Formats: sequence, structure tokens, C-alpha cells
Amino acid sequence: MTDYMKKITSLNALIAAASKEAENYLSEENKDIEKASQALDKAEKLESEKAVYEKMLQHEKQTAVQEISKIQPKSNAEKAFADAFRAGFPVTKTANESTPVDGGYTVPEDIRTKVEQYRDAKFSLRQLVDVEHVTTNTGRRTIQKREQQTPFTKIGEGGKIGRKATPKFEILSYSVSKYGGYLPVTDELLADSDANINNILIKWLGDCGRITDNALILEALNTQETTILNSFDALKYAVIVTLGQAFADTCSIITNDTGLFWLETLKDSNGNYLLKSDNTGVLPRRLAIGSSSVPVRVIPNTDLPTEPEYSLSTDTTVQTGTTYYTRSGAGTSESPYVYTEVETPTGNPKTSGYYVVSGSLVPMIIGDLKEAVKYFDRQTLQLKLSDVAAVGSGDEHLNAYEQDLTLIRALERLDIKIKDDKSYVNGRLRIGNE
Repeated sequence: MTDYMKKITSLNALIAAASKEAENYLSEENKDIEKASQALDKAEKLESEKAVYEKMLQHEKQTAVQEISKIQPKSNAEKAFADAFRAGFPVTKTANESTPVDGGYTVPEDIRTKVEQYRDAKFSLRQLVDVEHVTTNTGRRTIQKREQQTPFTKIGEGGKIGRKATPKFEILSYSVSKYGGYLPVTDELLADSDANINNILIKWLGDCGRITDNALILEALNTQETTILNSFDALKYAVIVTLGQAFADTCSIITNDTGLFWLETLKDSNGNYLLKSDNTGVLPRRLAIGSSSVPVRVIPNTDLPTEPEYSLSTDTTVQTGTTYYTRSGAGTSESPYVYTEVETPTGNPKTSGYYVVSGSLVPMIIGDLKEAVKYFDRQTLQLKLSDVAAVGSGDEHLNAYEQDLTLIRALERLDIKIKDDKSYVNGRLRIGNE
């Protein structure tokens, strides 16, 4: 028994004695209200003292647990995960709907939860969209279309009541697809501690998942025609008029590091910066737009790059130091423009139809992504391991057997659809070259 426990036991005895004493002084035979009150005061002081020792005892227990956890092995689930890694992730026979799973080890739920936590540790657009966990490969959802409601019509005495338009619905179908990649590891990692194995895999899976999510969500958002924003007033118009009051309370701005820098330069007529920090830390930045304060979310340029803007060259002769491009494609979502650098430009760039980079288009996606994007998550994360596989080509070629490596392949299944294209503006801030 620890000293704190002994002290608590002793105090319990003293408290019981003081309470008994108060009861005696309250009895008719020995009635003395003043002494009874003094005994109760004594009991209360002892209770307060006991509470302090109880807190110290609780702290002592927590410290002991932490110290023990440093030397004891990880939880059974984590150890099983690490053991499965060393064993090569046993092949499962699980069937996924009508399509058999391509072998591998299904990641346990608690490990997957840690992967999801790491996935959200950095900025993931998945945090902003509508995520639904599904248990089938395909399915559909019925969604009511957003329409402008019309008023009732005036009816004269004895007149007929006109029919109102009924709500309209549309079907949103999903079909999950498979996404994956591989990670080469050394035999030293195989022999490493359970904690290191888990941390390395969770970090890899989480970051790959985050980047995949961001890329696929942006791909879906980019199916909407781009809106060019030439000024802050154009951005304000998108928030106040294009999106309107329907999304006034849920609208946010998603941009990259370059867009953040531009927003940081905006000032009002009194010279005060329009972009403010939120001291709560929940929404780090908010942009003042009229009477509204719109949250700003920032994705690194590496995940959300600024796009070059091209225009036809006006040069009549080839200029030293200027890079020229030719253009192909129809400029549609199915056939976007592709600009190819001219290795050796000659002649008249203007008549040759050469293009040059005339500016930059900074992503400035505005709106309510919960309404815009539906993310169907099949929640099937599988791993498979091989020490004899050969992957890649050229400088990227890896032969696990020859190079004494182990290759881990990860697969996950999901689908992403646009739910309401009126709930966001696919904006690009135009910045000219200096």
C-alpha cells in the first residue's frame, strides 16, 4: 500500500469518527448543536484533505501506467499488425461483392483509424467534403435538386387552384475504383520494433491517402468550368452574388501558398489588412468580405499548384530568353489544352501560332464543399508484401529479390462525385507576370 493510500485510509477513519461524534451531539440525550457543528466542520476539513491525497494517488497511478507502457509491448492489435508485416501479410480469401479481392491483408479497424488520424494531421480536402462510408462497390443516392421556389398564384372567388411544381430529384450513382501504390523497405525494417514498423506504415499510408484524396477531389471540382477572378472585387462577387445567401454561413475559400500571399496583401480603405487570424485555432484565417468573415483554407503549392496562363505571342521574331509553346486539344474537360515547349523556335512566332506564358492562374475555390462533393469510402485498405517482385522501369526499376528488398503494396477503394455544382465556384485568380 502506498503512502497516499495509507493516508486516505487513516483519513477515512477520522472522518467516520467525526461524523459519529456529530450524530451523538445531535441526539436528544447529548444534544449540543454547537459541538455538532464543530464536529461536522472537522469532517469537512478532513474530506478536503482526503481529496488532495486522492488526486495525488491518481497522478501516481497515471505516471506508473506511462512508465510501464514504455517497457511493455504494444497492444495486441499493434503487435499483430507488426507480426503480420514480418510474416508477409497473409493472403485473404475475402470476397468483395462480385469481385474477388486481389489477395492481401485487410488492415484492422484500429490501425485504419490511426491511418485516418494521420491522414487528417496535414491539410486534407476530405475534411471539407461529405464523406459516406459504404459497404458495397456500387450504389446510388437520391438527391433533391436545388431549385428556385415560386409563389402561390392569386385565386379569384370560385376560381381553380393551380398546381404547384413538385420537388425534383436526381440520382447520384457511385462505383468505387481501386487506388494504390507500393513502398520498398529494407530487411532492417522487417527486424525493427513493433512501434517503428507501425509508425512507418501508418505515416506512409496516411500521407499517400491524403495526397490521393486531395488530387481526386480537385479533379472532381475541376469538372466545373473555371471562373477567372481578376481582382478582389471579382472574388467578393463570387461570394456575395454567385453563391449568395444560401451558402453565406458555410462558404470558405480554398487556395494555395501563392493565393495566401496575395490575400495577405489586401487592405481596406484605412490600411487595415483584410485577412485576420482566428485566435481559437479552429479556423486559422478569415477574410473580411463586406460584413462577412469567410474562412480561408490553405493547401501547399505542391498539392495545389498555380497554373501558367498562356496567350498567343505577339513577337514577330524569336526573342532570346523567351520560351515558346505550341497548343493542342480542344479546351474542354474531355480534351483540355496541352502546351508543348518548342525546342528550337524559328521564323515568326506570331504567324507560327506560338504561345508564351503571360501570367499565372492561382486556384481560388470558393463555396461549401460539403454540398459540392460526395466522397464514397469503401473502407477497404489492403496490404500485400513480396520479396521477389520486380516493379517499375528505367531508373525506377526495383527487383526485390536481387536488391534484397521487400515491397509493400497498398490498395484502397473509393469514388468521388459532384453533388451540387451550384454550391461552389471553381475560381482562378489571374496574376500577371512582372
